[in-house]
Amino acid sequence: MLDKIDAWFARSMELYPESIACRSGCSACCRSTFDITLLDAYYLKLGFDQLPEATRERVLAKCRERLDLMRETWPEFDHPYLLNYRDEEEWDALMPDEDETPCVLLGEDGRCLVYHYRPMTCRLHGIPLIDTGGEVMHDEWCTMNFTDADPLQIDGLKAPFDAMLREEVALFREFTAALLGKRMNELDTFIPTALLIDFENCDTFKDWIK
Repeated sequence: MLDKIDAWFARSMELYPESIACRSGCSACCRSTFDITLLDAYYLKLGFDQLPEATRERVLAKCRERLDLMRETWPEFDHPYLLNYRDEEEWDALMPDEDETPCVLLGEDGRCLVYHYRPMTCRLHGIPLIDTGGEVMHDEWCTMNFTDADPLQIDGLKAPFDAMLREEVALFREFTAALLGKRMNELDTFIPTALLIDFENCDTFKDWIK
């Protein structure tokens, strides 16, 4: 599924090289805090665990700093750092619009340390999501892209996003069945807290599978 998304983005860049400014090392979008699924978190941590120990320790220190800030708002926010015990409207308090803090996984060169394991939302960001059926599923894009055109009117950007997002839900249900013994439709966390989750100790998730 991630390969399909990457292929769409690569094709879009090939079709509209003068309109899409996304390039390796550009990290203008890699700011703030945003939610990701537990499946994304698990895959992200697989890549993170392959980094050199010294690199991991530097990143984890940043993660703990971010967690401390989150706990100023949600003092009870604890392992396994899932957001779903509160209403989604309350999540905004942990990811304010004015937050421009770089992602904890950005290297000094502006590149992602675990690029091939990055979450789905990172792969989709920067270009509006227009389904092949014509539905605009996300109408925002990077301000450095499409400065000379309205991307919502460009047919070449379309992709079967509805089908891919339904595939994501199906995969998530399979994942939670394997990890937790129960199929679930949604469990979410953040990138900094994803790297702090102990996926080997599934007992910590017991409150989420009742």
